[in-house]
Amino acid sequence: MTGTERLELLARGENPKMLLRMKSGFAVIGDSQFLPGYCLLLAYPEAGQLNELYGASREQFLHDMSVLGDAVKAATGALRINYSIYGNLDPFLHAHIWPRFAWEDDAYRTLPPFNYPASIREDSANLFDMGKHGGLMKKIREELERRI
Repeated sequence: MTGTERLELLARGENPKMLLRMKSGFAVIGDSQFLPGYCLLLAYPEAGQLNELYGASREQFLHDMSVLGDAVKAATGALRINYSIYGNLDPFLHAHIWPRFAWEDDAYRTLPPFNYPASIREDSANLFDMGKHGGLMKKIREELERRI
C-alpha cells in the first residue's frame, strides 16, 4: 500500500489503527508491537520529506511528533522515547515513535529499534491485535487527547 493510499484510508476514518487526527497528520499505532506502544505520525497533507515543509508546517509536525512521544511515554512507562524519520522504504513523511524499556535485552537496548532481528520485529505474536493491544491503544489515545 502506498503512502497516499494509507493517508486516504485515514482521512476517511477507515483505519482502525488511527489514534487521533493531529494538526500535522495522523497518529497511528504501529503494525508491530515488539516494543509495546510503538506509534507513527504520518504527515497530512502528504509530504515527501521533512525538508519539504517550511515554517509553521514544519514546526507543527515536529511539535506533534514530540507530543505523541509524550503520550506514548506516559501510557507505557517507558524509560525514554526514540524518534526517527527515514522515508527510505516508504517515501513519504512519517515519524517513528519508539518507547524504550529497562526490560529490553542488553544486545538491543542501546541500538536503534530496526536493529532488532526481523524474527522479533515481524513475529506474528508481536503484530498489532485489537484484543491484545486495544487497551494500550486506548491509553495512548487518552494521553494524547489530554495534551492537544
